[in-house]
Amino acid sequence: MTVTPSRTGDPRPGPRPDLRPGLRPGVRPWPRSSRVGDPGDLASVGSDDVVSADAVALEVPPAGVGVRALSALLDVLTVLVVTLVLYMVLSIATLSTDPALLAAAGILATVLGLVAYPTAIETLTRGQSVGRLAMGLRVVRDDGGPVSFQHALTRALVGVVEIFTFFGGPAFLTALVNPRGKRLGDLAAGTYVVRDRARLALPLPPSMPPELAAWAATADLAPPPPHLTLSVRQFLARAHTFEPRARHLLALRLADRLTAYVAPLPPPGTPPERFCCAVLAARRERDLGRLHAEEQNRLRLLRRRVR
Repeated sequence: MTVTPSRTGDPRPGPRPDLRPGLRPGVRPWPRSSRVGDPGDLASVGSDDVVSADAVALEVPPAGVGVRALSALLDVLTVLVVTLVLYMVLSIATLSTDPALLAAAGILATVLGLVAYPTAIETLTRGQSVGRLAMGLRVVRDDGGPVSFQHALTRALVGVVEIFTFFGGPAFLTALVNPRGKRLGDLAAGTYVVRDRARLALPLPPSMPPELAAWAATADLAPPPPHLTLSVRQFLARAHTFEPRARHLLALRLADRLTAYVAPLPPPGTPPERFCCAVLAARRERDLGRLHAEEQNRLRLLRRRVR
């Protein structure tokens, strides 16, 4: 806890982020903002947002109940047709045998049609089905990733009860109440249905200001917290929509927070918004370089093993 003086001279206590060893605060090249607040408030990640590796909040809205109902209707018809075909094939194969085998064939056809078929299709297509493919939908995990066999199996097992046993009543009511339109199978598996054909507009990553390229090449940049990085990315992407005064104040506040992770500080007179661009661009370039070096090392090790 340190004391941060305001422009009026009143000391205001405020938390400071921990510095990585070797980084020291210095004299900022711009005056400190007089407005005290947490710029992390700018990074409002909602329940329907997925944060990418570049700290960009991607809005992945859930599919509506109506389009999901049409998709489910197509899927139910497909499952019933597959189950009927399996039952006919297995019945013909066991028709001349013991009646117990005929009954077992009926049970096997039901299990294969209602559980095995939806699980296999959903796993192999990463969340697709006949109905969802026709309606442009896909099942994803709660974090936006592709579903696995476990997710598909859980949804299929619960679906036997809520869709085929109770004719979809529990699924429809649950989807109406849940903010993401989840049915009971989604709640149990940790999944939800999204529009697969929705286009996501990703903001371009900030570019390095030419006047700060030399400074950024030699500066020691510690990784900022994810929420701060997300705040800066969102501010830079939406800066053109702010009023000039609000834009300047937000830039000051964000740059103030970033200085705790930078040494040495940029040259005097550096605009805070340009400083934010330089920090994010430099971090991105270094991360890409590190990933490239790791990939080269991995390929080198693989070549040695082959030899």
